[in-house]
Amino acid sequence: RQGGAESTCVYMLFLACVLAAAAPTEAAAAGRGLARRAATLPDPAYLRVATWNVAAINNNPFEYWITHDDPKYNQMMQDVQAFLDEPGAADVAVSTVLTEAMLGELQAKMTEAGWDHVDEAVAEWRSQYAGRQIIAGFMKDKDLGKKRLMSMPDRTTNTINLASGQTATRPTAINCYGAEFASMEQWWAQWKGFMFDTKLSLASGKEATPSQLVGKISRAKYPALTEAEEAMSRPLSAICQAAFDGILVHMLNTVGGGAHKDTWQPMRRQMCVALNSRKTHRTLAILSRSYADSDAIFLQEVSGAMVAQLREHPKLSRNFSLHVAPNDGKRDQISVLLLSRSRFDHASATSLNPAFDALLAGLGGDVPVAPGDVLVLSATDALTKQTYVLASFHGDTDGLATVPVVKTMAQLLAKQPTGTRHVFGMDANTYAVGSAKQQGVSEFAAEYRQLGLTSCWGDAPDPTNITTFNARTYLQPQLNKAVAYKDLASPGTGDKNPKDFLLFPKGSFGVESTTKDNTGQKAYVERQPFPTLTFPSDHGVLSSVLKLLPPPSPLASELRTARRSLRAAE
Repeated sequence: RQGGAESTCVYMLFLACVLAAAAPTEAAAAGRGLARRAATLPDPAYLRVATWNVAAINNNPFEYWITHDDPKYNQMMQDVQAFLDEPGAADVAVSTVLTEAMLGELQAKMTEAGWDHVDEAVAEWRSQYAGRQIIAGFMKDKDLGKKRLMSMPDRTTNTINLASGQTATRPTAINCYGAEFASMEQWWAQWKGFMFDTKLSLASGKEATPSQLVGKISRAKYPALTEAEEAMSRPLSAICQAAFDGILVHMLNTVGGGAHKDTWQPMRRQMCVALNSRKTHRTLAILSRSYADSDAIFLQEVSGAMVAQLREHPKLSRNFSLHVAPNDGKRDQISVLLLSRSRFDHASATSLNPAFDALLAGLGGDVPVAPGDVLVLSATDALTKQTYVLASFHGDTDGLATVPVVKTMAQLLAKQPTGTRHVFGMDANTYAVGSAKQQGVSEFAAEYRQLGLTSCWGDAPDPTNITTFNARTYLQPQLNKAVAYKDLASPGTGDKNPKDFLLFPKGSFGVESTTKDNTGQKAYVERQPFPTLTFPSDHGVLSSVLKLLPPPSPLASELRTARRSLRAAE
C-alpha cells in the first residue's frame, strides 16, 4: 500500500480483480468501479496536456464561414456572395434604401443632440453618396473603408458592454441583436430609437445613448479623410453607418429572389446562441467532457466571464486549480492554466511572470505582447516531487511576438534548478508560409530547435498540418478579405495554418501521441471550416500524452550546450 499513486493504482486494480472473481453480481460491479477509478489516476510516468485558444467572442455570427447542419445556411451565404459579385439591375441607388425621409429624420435627431456640422454632412451625403449604387458605389468603395466612415461607428456601437454585465446591440444584421424587423420601416424605427433615444448604463460607469459613443475621426490617423470630412466626420459617419446597416437588411430580404426573408433572422438567432451567448457554456462542456483527465490544460483568449465560470464549474473546479495571467482588465483575452489537483500541488504554484517580464524587457525592441497574453508559473509534481515551469501564451495575429517570447522562456528556464521540467502551451499564430510580416512555421521551428526545444509535432512540423480553418464571408465590412464558398479549401485563402503548439526541452519527454480536435470529441475533421454550431472556437484543441524521460547525464548536457553554442556562433 506504500509508494504513492502508482502503487495505489496497482493495488486498486488487484483488488478490483479479486472482487470481480469473488462474485458475479455486486462484488463484480464494485470491482469494475474500482477499475474505472484506478484508470483515471495520474500515471507519474506520463504527463497528459492540452492547449486551446478558446477564441474571443465574435459579435458578428455571420463574419466567418461555419459548418452548419442546415443547407439553407450555405445557400443564403452563397446568394449573398453572388449578389455582391454581380448585383445587376438590383444594384439600386443608396437613396432607395436610406430614403430622403429617413435622412431628414436622422438630420433632425443629430441636430437635436447638438452635433456640429450636421447640415454640411447631410449636404455632402446628398451630393457624394445618395445617388451611388448600393454595391458598386458604396459597399465596395475602398475609400470609404480607408476613411473608416462605417467601421469606426460600428466599432463603438455594434455591441456595447453594460454595467449589468449584459450587452446592448445596434439593430443590424451583423451582431446578435435580439429583436426582429419584418420590414425596412420596422428596422429604421428600431435603429434610430436605439441610437438616439436609448439611455444606457455603460460598463465604464457612465450613462450615454449609443449616438454619444460616435466620435470624430482623426485625419492624422486616417489620412484618406479630407480636412472638411474630418470636421464633419461624426455626422457623416453616422449617416454612412445607417446606410450600411440598411443595405445589409435590404440585401438579406431580397437575395435569392427573397427566399431568405423569413429565415435569416431566426438562423442568426440560432447561431448567436451557439457562437455567442452559449459559447462559454459549450467551451466548458468540451473541457469537462473530453479533457477532464488532463494533468495540465493551457488556455488562451479566455474572457473574464469564462474565468468566473471556471471557478464555479462543479467538475472543472473540483479537478483543477485555476491560474490566471496578470492583466489590466482592459483586454478580455487572458491566458490561463488549469492544473490537475491530483497531479500538481496547487499550493506550490508560484508566479514567474515578474521574472519573465524583466527578461523580455531586456531583449529590447517593440515586442507585441499585451497584458494577459503570457502566464508563467512553477509548480511541484505531487507524484514525482519534480518542479515544473508551465506557461500559456497567446501570440499576436501575425505571430511576431512568438519567437521573442520563446527565447525569453528559454532564458527563464536556464535560470531554474537542475531537473526542472518545462511545458509551454501556445497559440503561436504561425503560418504555413511566412513573410517579413508574418511568422512562418518552419522558421519558428528552426528557432526553437536552436534553443534546445522540440514540440508535440517534432523538430520539423508539417506546414500542412493545420489547427485553424476559417475564412471571412461576404456578410462583414471588409469585403476585400471575403472568400468565396467554392474557394474555402483552396490554398492561400482564409486562415488555414499550423498555429498551435506544445513545446518542451528536447530529451525531457517522448511524445506518445498528439491529437487534434475540432469537434469537441477528441477528433478532427480535415477540410471542415470551424467554428461549428457544436465547436465554438476557430482554433482546434491540441492534446498530447508525454512520456517523462530520465534526465541526461551532466556530460551529455554540457556537450549539447556546447554544440548549440557552436551553431549559434556559426
